[in-house]
Amino acid sequence: MTDAATETLSVALGERSYDIRIGPKFISQLGELIRPFSPSGRVAVITDETVHGLHGAALAEALAEYRTHMIVRPAGEAQKSMAVLEEVLDSLFRSGLDRSDLILAFGGGVIGDLAGFAAAIYKRGAPFIQIPTTLLAQVDSSVGGKTAVNTVHGKNLIGAFHQPRLVAIDTDLLSTLPPREVKAGYAEILKYGLLGDSGFFEVLDAGLGADVLALDPAALTQAIQTSCATKARIVAEDEREGGIRALLNLGHTFGHALELEAGYDGDLLHGEAVSAGMEMAFHYAASQGLCTQSDADRVTAHLTKTNMPRVSNMAHLLGDTDALMRHMGQDKKNEGGHLTLILPRAIGETYVEKRADTASVRAFLMNLRDKL
Repeated sequence: MTDAATETLSVALGERSYDIRIGPKFISQLGELIRPFSPSGRVAVITDETVHGLHGAALAEALAEYRTHMIVRPAGEAQKSMAVLEEVLDSLFRSGLDRSDLILAFGGGVIGDLAGFAAAIYKRGAPFIQIPTTLLAQVDSSVGGKTAVNTVHGKNLIGAFHQPRLVAIDTDLLSTLPPREVKAGYAEILKYGLLGDSGFFEVLDAGLGADVLALDPAALTQAIQTSCATKARIVAEDEREGGIRALLNLGHTFGHALELEAGYDGDLLHGEAVSAGMEMAFHYAASQGLCTQSDADRVTAHLTKTNMPRVSNMAHLLGDTDALMRHMGQDKKNEGGHLTLILPRAIGETYVEKRADTASVRAFLMNLRDKL
């Protein structure tokens, strides 16, 4: 397989280290790409109906030499549940899959999380490979080994750290992505600039962001490489989110609360919630004198000019402040009964606030509700 059009990054985790391969046409070359990880020639593919409809034939052709067990689930966040996880595991057991056989997660963040968690607990751990098909999954959720399902109490509250053997990012897959999903993925790209790389934010703000949203191939490759390199560095330093990795949750505490309030029914995508959540984090920080109002306004201005989801689009989810506070209280980053927030000091500089003032957060949410 030629490397002329590909980029390889490494996630340095000792014996759990793996590569992130970024480039076009990986699906057609997938049989060769996964061969070192599948000595038995047997694989299970977990995907969803949308991805299977678009790319299933190409995947089947690429895996023609393998004995393949296909698990095709409906699309959507509702698939990240304990009930669905049990159905997936049951299918794996009935297929006779050994724990040395390979599981392929072929889809967006939902499939990656579901398949990764299934791999983490199937016979106490099976190898898996991430083949992310959405921009959000390519720049964020496929890298780092976080796997989980949701519960009625909150998002990603049951899960495990289970690193993939490889992340294969086929940029050609993005050509079939609906505009709404592209925006959801761009939110996670923007996050990397806002949390720790002001220079990257400036480049995005100067036009790269608009080019990414327009699916310009060169812009996509640049943004994906930069995002993955940042995440790989952070994960290598803090695999299990005991320190710096928590910064990757910028906007997520607010965003997860919005998602839970929306009900995981497709009304609100994860990236859409993160987009609004980052705006909320900046404006909350400004209200507390932690960052300047001008930086918060710059974030809003960038979201506006790129036509990204904003908190003003989600007024219908802000009506019940008590519910939002309960949702935030279930966040897995919380410790000792205290609310943890990732907050900015400036664009490109964030920190972990482990004892956020709940009274001021409540007042901020109530003010947003009344203003919108």
